Amino acid sequence: MPRMLDVSDDVRAEIGDEEADRLLAGENAPGSYDCTSCRTQGDSEQERTSTVLFIGDETAVLAFAHATCLPSQVVQVTEEQLQGAVRSITGDERPSEALPEQAVLGVTSGLVLLGGELHPALVVEPTARIARPGTTGGGGDDFLPLLIEQGFMPVSLLTEVPPVLHGWSVLLAMGQLHAVLQPGTDGGSPVAWWQAHQPLQVTDSWRAAANKHQQVLLFAAPVGSIGRQPREDLLRDALDKAAASGRLVAAAMPLAGT
Repeated sequence: MPRMLDVSDDVRAEIGDEEADRLLAGENAPGSYDCTSCRTQGDSEQERTSTVLFIGDETAVLAFAHATCLPSQVVQVTEEQLQGAVRSITGDERPSEALPEQAVLGVTSGLVLLGGELHPALVVEPTARIARPGTTGGGGDDFLPLLIEQGFMPVSLLTEVPPVLHGWSVLLAMGQLHAVLQPGTDGGSPVAWWQAHQPLQVTDSWRAAANKHQQVLLFAAPVGSIGRQPREDLLRDALDKAAASGRLVAAAMPLAGT
């Protein structure tokens, strides 16, 4: 039976058209799998599944993930990490140590009430701890310190609009959220700090508030702070708790697009 697989152009280029076509036809793809991002079980016959190719110095491992967790992509890792993955797959290591955990920025949109007025907001929370570039990430989480260095402000109480972070912007086009842009290096063109795998639909009320204020508030918290909240009141409660515990930073960003 054909699988509900996504094979990106980058993955196809690495594994070749023949292997990619076999995967899409269901010949070499697993039915059930452990998602390499969230670690829970997935089923490529029942739900969209991404092929994720981890490439080391000498070895490559093809893994699978829920499409809602990760897009299909090629991930460069160290040979040591990849050998750990191979040992796990062959049963010589605990499954939890299978593949290197790749942090993905989860983004939720919602309206936040500040000073008696509704403001459009984006809440960003990674799926794993964020290590400072160039380090092995020995257990710490540098997500908030890195953002504070970029100009985000710590928030202890959600009572007022955070300062504008100059050079950053939120790209909205045709009523859909496309990216959060940050300044380019050496004064170059802005680059995507976060980019939607597929443009995210926002509500009419969110878009109306964004057009009114011509800016969007961006709140960020470390993994495990906010979670996926189904309602805006629950999202606000989670933001308040994260702020009270010192796990929230924020910035206002001009709106780019409509």
